[in-house]
Amino acid sequence: MDMSVSLVQAYLRVNGYFTVSEYPILEAQKGAGYRVATDLDLMAVRFPGAGRRVQGSSDEEMVFEPDSELGCPPNRTDMLIGEVKEGRAVLNRAARDPAVLRTALARFGCCTTADADEVVQHLLRRGVARTHDGHQVRLVAFGGTAPRLRGVDVTLTLAHVASFLRSYLREHWDVLRHAQFKDPALAFLAMLEKTGSASGN
Repeated sequence: MDMSVSLVQAYLRVNGYFTVSEYPILEAQKGAGYRVATDLDLMAVRFPGAGRRVQGSSDEEMVFEPDSELGCPPNRTDMLIGEVKEGRAVLNRAARDPAVLRTALARFGCCTTADADEVVQHLLRRGVARTHDGHQVRLVAFGGTAPRLRGVDVTLTLAHVASFLRSYLREHWDVLRHAQFKDPALAFLAMLEKTGSASGN
């Protein structure tokens, strides 16, 4: 997996999303079975009210607040279709292809095949759409630079993503320093925190 995709995936997971990276979209070929038409860098789903609960020494329960820049809706399921670039944030042509988006939404189960056309039309116009079941679907883009993109709900820089993760680790270090991270990006940042490199020590 590309390290920049791994970084964004760790960021989304910390913010309460279940993620799938490099999600393949298959298409049928006449007389030749199927082929991978493209893949989407990231797809992610967050349920309402998701948050990391940390039990403090005083038995006071604290609820983790997601990054406000990500714009997580508090009261509905949020599905993200995201692209990650090390350079300028942009959506690939495939991520704007109605057929690809219809397939992804139907296969992911957030709406029926019959409803997907209408959802995709709204999604491509505004970068955000609501399914008939009330779920929210958004297009998001991450990159080394992140200009505002037409038809994209949120664009964020990789620097912002890394900074958020470093702040998250520092804030909860008394608990997280005991964890063994399997996610490569988060494991690397945790290693920097352990060695003092993240703060320049």
